[in-house]
Amino acid sequence: MPRPILATIHTATLRANLQALRRRAGDARVWAVVKANAYGHGIERVFDGLHAADGFALLDLAEAQRLRALGWRGPILLLEGVFEARDLELCSRLGLWHTVHCEAQIDMLAAHKTHEPHRVFLKMNSGMNRLGLRPAQFRAAWARLDALPQVDEISLMTHFSDADGARGIAAQFAVFNDGCGDLPGERCVCNSAALLRFGDDAKVASDWVRAGIALYGSAPDFPANGDWGLAPAMSLRTAIIGTQELQAGDSVGYSSTFVADKPMRIGVVACGYADGYPRHAPTGTPVLVGGVRSRVVGRVSMDMLTVDLSGLPQAGIGTEVTLWGRSTSRQALSIDEVAASAGTVGYELMCALAARVPVVVETDSIAS
Repeated sequence: MPRPILATIHTATLRANLQALRRRAGDARVWAVVKANAYGHGIERVFDGLHAADGFALLDLAEAQRLRALGWRGPILLLEGVFEARDLELCSRLGLWHTVHCEAQIDMLAAHKTHEPHRVFLKMNSGMNRLGLRPAQFRAAWARLDALPQVDEISLMTHFSDADGARGIAAQFAVFNDGCGDLPGERCVCNSAALLRFGDDAKVASDWVRAGIALYGSAPDFPANGDWGLAPAMSLRTAIIGTQELQAGDSVGYSSTFVADKPMRIGVVACGYADGYPRHAPTGTPVLVGGVRSRVVGRVSMDMLTVDLSGLPQAGIGTEVTLWGRSTSRQALSIDEVAASAGTVGYELMCALAARVPVVVETDSIAS
């Protein structure tokens, strides 16, 4: 039989998360962000759950081609725009909308020969200091684009650096509004965190919102506001493949990072860092054993990790272990909690799921 590890993608949960975010967005249209192969879930696997979105946003031209191959005829936005001039040919052929964040991309457009003008999203650097034109450059860039026959509608966009934290969005939102002034065009400013925390203000929600990590059931500001009523769209489950009885003083795993202080039983679980589980997850990282909360003990190795079976006499070889998501008996373990224990974020765990882990798509919701 195959190794007993399996990731399950919950289509109905994706659909429910999208509906919840759409309610939060009010009249704004919703981009479903599917960059990084839909945050590790797989574009083809999430499509049925997310095709009610108003558009899809991503980075990679190949991913855009995959969406068109699935039959999507609506808007697709390249969040980082094009990387070289010849990319614009594929944008024309596939009808892609794309971000413009620098003068070089405007130069590419000016030299591009096309019969169909492009829809672009001009991006302002309002304080994130990654991509985008500074406010003082923004109007001139807009005027250049507006003068090009290769450009149709120009939308205006920015990205908040602290929507999930104490600083919030007020300062950057003011910079964006001041820099845009009375320029025409639809606005797009909210990522998941801004939508959840501030999207009830129609001015913030604007015309488009970018729903990313929240679609997949992860809270960008965990643990400040709980899970926002979202449910995990991925469950990673495996099983116990062996048990050991420890005595006080016995160690577990490489480097003996865990030493038992009393007699205890542990379970050896078929999952390790080669499956995408974080190697740096310490003793105490939560797991569900047969739907009951327990903990990782010792160091995670390439193919295995070990869990505490204290107080779980019924657990043995073959018992289900849920590493994040929901157990088959519907108990939940937040990927954000696992990530926080490992000193990272849920985004990384989703995206790190290894190719060797089998994945199935479940159409029935497991949300409670």
